[in-house]
Amino acid sequence: MFDGRFIPLVRPNLKWKHESASVEMFEHLITSNKLEKVMEDYGLVLQEDMNFIKEQIGGPIDENTREKSWPYVGRPKEKSFLYEIVANKKNGIDVDKWDYFARDCHHLGIQNNFDYKRLLKFTRVCEVNSQKLICTRDKEVGNLYDMFHTRNCLHRRAYQHKVGNIIEIMITEALQKADPYFKIEGSKGTPYRISTAMEDMEAYTKLTDHVYLEILHSSCPELAEAREILRKIERRELYKFLGDTHPEKGKEIAKDEFHGLTEEIASSRPEKNPPLVEPKAEDFIVDVINMDYGMEEQNPIDKVLFYCKADPTKAVRITKEQVSKLLPETFAEQVIRVYCKNQDPDTVSAAKQYFIQWCIRRDFTKPQRGERLEMPHVAPSTAMTQLPVSIRS
Repeated sequence: MFDGRFIPLVRPNLKWKHESASVEMFEHLITSNKLEKVMEDYGLVLQEDMNFIKEQIGGPIDENTREKSWPYVGRPKEKSFLYEIVANKKNGIDVDKWDYFARDCHHLGIQNNFDYKRLLKFTRVCEVNSQKLICTRDKEVGNLYDMFHTRNCLHRRAYQHKVGNIIEIMITEALQKADPYFKIEGSKGTPYRISTAMEDMEAYTKLTDHVYLEILHSSCPELAEAREILRKIERRELYKFLGDTHPEKGKEIAKDEFHGLTEEIASSRPEKNPPLVEPKAEDFIVDVINMDYGMEEQNPIDKVLFYCKADPTKAVRITKEQVSKLLPETFAEQVIRVYCKNQDPDTVSAAKQYFIQWCIRRDFTKPQRGERLEMPHVAPSTAMTQLPVSIRS
C-alpha cells in the first residue's frame, strides 16, 4: 500500500521501490548496531558479503554494471546460480514466494497445493552456455504450474480482495491528508513527513503501523479529516463497491488513462431510464488491477530450465503444449473495480447505472452486480449436473 498507492500519489515523480529502502535499512542495521565485528567473527568478508546480501535484495548495486554480461560484484560468474534462490529475476521461482505462500495460506485457511520440499529434491545446478543455473526435473513442471496458480489464487482471494483494496485506498487517503502535519524525527533531530521518511533510515525505522493508531487517536485539529476517514474504517463505513469489469485482451486501460477515469464514468449518463440523481466524478473511485503470473503476459515456465533422467547434465525447456491442454491460455488480465464514496442510497444506485453505461460504451464485460443472474430451467434431478460450471463453482 505504501509504495504501490501512497508514494505514487504524493510524490509522483519519485522513482522509488521498497527494495532500495531495504538495502539502505540493511546498511543502517549493521552500522547502528555495530555488527561489523560480529560479521567478521563469523567468517564473513565484510564488503564482499555485504554486497552479496544487498544484491540478493535489490539486484546489482552498481548501475554502471547492469548492462554488463556479469553485473554482480558480491559473487563471481561461477556462482551465478546463487542469484536465483532469494529473488529470482529470471522466472520468479524463489524462496521468498515459498515463504509467504506457507505463511499466508496457513493464516487465511487456503489450501497450499505447492510442495516446495519435493521440488528441492528434484533441483540441481547445470551448466548452460558457460554459466551455472538452477534446473528442475522435467516431471516437476506440473508442480511449478501449481506454484504460480497458488500465487494467483492468493492475489484473487486475499491480496487483491475488493474489501481489502478499498480499505487500502481509504488508509491511503487518510495518509495523504495527514502527511503535511505528521512529523517523524530522524537522525540529528531532523523532522520528516510520512512521504519523506525513507530519505533517512532513522526516521524510516519509526514508520510502523503505529502511524495509523496515532492518527486515529490524535486530538490534533489538522488531522481531523484523516482521523474521520480512519474512524469510518473502524465503523465499517466503507466506500460502496459498485462492481468490476474485465477488459478483453487488447482493450486494457493504459496507465496514462487512469487519471481521467472518474470523469469519464461520471459523464456516462444512462441512455435509457436515467436516474434522477447525477453522481459527480469525486463520488467515484476506480481501482485498476493488473493480475498475472509474475511476468506480465509471459508464461514464467517458458523461462524455467529442466533436466531429464536420461541426461541430468543437459538443460532443456518444456513448452505448455507438452504439459497439458488444460493449462491457462493467457497469463495476465486486467480487473477494473469501481466504488462510490457517497453513502447516500440513491447516489449509490445511480452510480451503479453510470458504471454499467460506461462498461457498455467501452465494450467491457458487464459488471456482475449490474445484471440479475438467470438460473436455467432444468429438471430438479439433473440440476447440479446441467448447470454451467461457473455457476456450480
